[in-house]
Amino acid sequence: MSIAYDLFADSKKKESFSPGDVIFSQGQKGDFMYVILEGEVLIIAGSHVVDELSQGDLFGEMALIDESPRSATATAKSEAILAPVDQADFLFLIQHSPFFSIHVMRILAERMRRMLTAKG
Repeated sequence: MSIAYDLFADSKKKESFSPGDVIFSQGQKGDFMYVILEGEVLIIAGSHVVDELSQGDLFGEMALIDESPRSATATAKSEAILAPVDQADFLFLIQHSPFFSIHVMRILAERMRRMLTAKG
């Protein structure tokens, strides 16, 4: 499993979503990122599914990093249990867990590589 899953598997803060539920919408202010504890989530930009995420994956981190509006919509593909991570917890982890910081940077790098490959 991922370091994000390991850090949040026992979180007291959990949110449940049913298939088709919108977790957040493109253009919204982002106050949380999420770690998928169970289920699957679709990331949709415009009308295109740009990513399918599952247990252990995290998403929504860009809004915590640059405080810009959401660049995509996140929708539950299946029953999903997510751990929300607010700005304070995110900054604490970045400052105190180098492995978490590297994990987030790797995710961002992977997503950028996929986007560049898809456009090329």
